[in-house]
Amino acid sequence: MLSFKTAIAALSISFGMSVIAPAIAPQIMIAEAAGGGTSVVAVVNGSPITSGDVAKRVAFLRLQRAKGNLNSLAKQQLVDEAIERVGVLSTGTSVSSDEVDAAYARFAANNKLSLEKLNDIMKQSGVTVDHFKSFIAISMSWPRAVQARFGDSNKMTAGDIGARIAKSGANRPKVNEYILKQVIFVVPENKKGITGKRKAEAEASRKNFPGCDQALAFAATLHDVSVKDLGRFLEPELPDNWKGPITKAPAGGTTTTQVTPRGVEFIAICSKREVSDDAAAAAVFREEDLKKPGKQNEVDPNAKKYLEELRAKANVVMK
Repeated sequence: MLSFKTAIAALSISFGMSVIAPAIAPQIMIAEAAGGGTSVVAVVNGSPITSGDVAKRVAFLRLQRAKGNLNSLAKQQLVDEAIERVGVLSTGTSVSSDEVDAAYARFAANNKLSLEKLNDIMKQSGVTVDHFKSFIAISMSWPRAVQARFGDSNKMTAGDIGARIAKSGANRPKVNEYILKQVIFVVPENKKGITGKRKAEAEASRKNFPGCDQALAFAATLHDVSVKDLGRFLEPELPDNWKGPITKAPAGGTTTTQVTPRGVEFIAICSKREVSDDAAAAAVFREEDLKKPGKQNEVDPNAKKYLEELRAKANVVMK
């Protein structure tokens, strides 16, 4: 039987909430409000929070063995998350539905549960799958919004890197550097029924991809296809949902396709080379630090600062 106290405590690790450069991350439309009930208990910037939303969060808090006035705590959490969504949407840093689904699946696997069993638990507990996934989405997106607002305040200096290398006694880290382009077979919001057809078109086209230099000319011969320059990425900086496909693809080739809120996408590997500079070392060290026990649960002081900024501008009405 799943220990919810243990499972929920492991959420930040299971979800992989490390801050990832948002350039590749396809945008998911983060819901303005769940609308899970009939009475409105609060309105944040015109978006309602209902009694049903509060009931689901109270159920979630019970799984976490939270203490105190759970109704009050649930309302405050939902108001804060609604305010955070404003920051996420304004910075364009929301995670994709694929990333949320992958995090949900990781949570199930880490607790030795099938997806079906986890779905049942979420339903029977009163949390619901949708509410849990909404929580995952904002939990993963908010750190990206904070990074976009303040930049990388934890950037390592050359002196920091040199000291770290000297202390470990190891050689300077080497990592792969990628230059990437993103090819998007657009699927309009009102035409999601053609997604299967567009996926087949994307799969067929990537097999004939002529290379990054000819990408724009290639896309011009196709219907509703756009190409975006993503620039340089070091391997530790790659988003989780694309990291595996990118590292498996050869230079000059493409990844497999993924369905995203924008349509069907694949990444073209314009170049791939091994580098060993300060940027590479810093990327490796940041990845190592994020994997240290307890590191994922540390609160970024900029997150508090950004929430306070957004809260000062928000129109919050409690019913």
